[in-house]
Amino acid sequence: MTQPETPSGKNDRLLKYGLIGTVVVALCCFTPVLVILLGAVGLSAVLGWLDLVLLPALAVFIGITLYALWRRQRIN
Repeated sequence: MTQPETPSGKNDRLLKYGLIGTVVVALCCFTPVLVILLGAVGLSAVLGWLDLVLLPALAVFIGITLYALWRRQRIN
């Protein structure tokens, strides 16, 4: 049987996902990791569209992280 999740536990999980997502998208956005990976698997045609996906994704993950930090501060 699992314990019911407390608001701080849910907030910690939200913060963890926000930070992981921000780091992954930032790595793909500011380094050639994704360019090399897509070129290696033959999907280099989508490289022109990366900015249309990565920059909004970065903004969303930064927003999730800031929201989780705000909730954590408000709870404590």
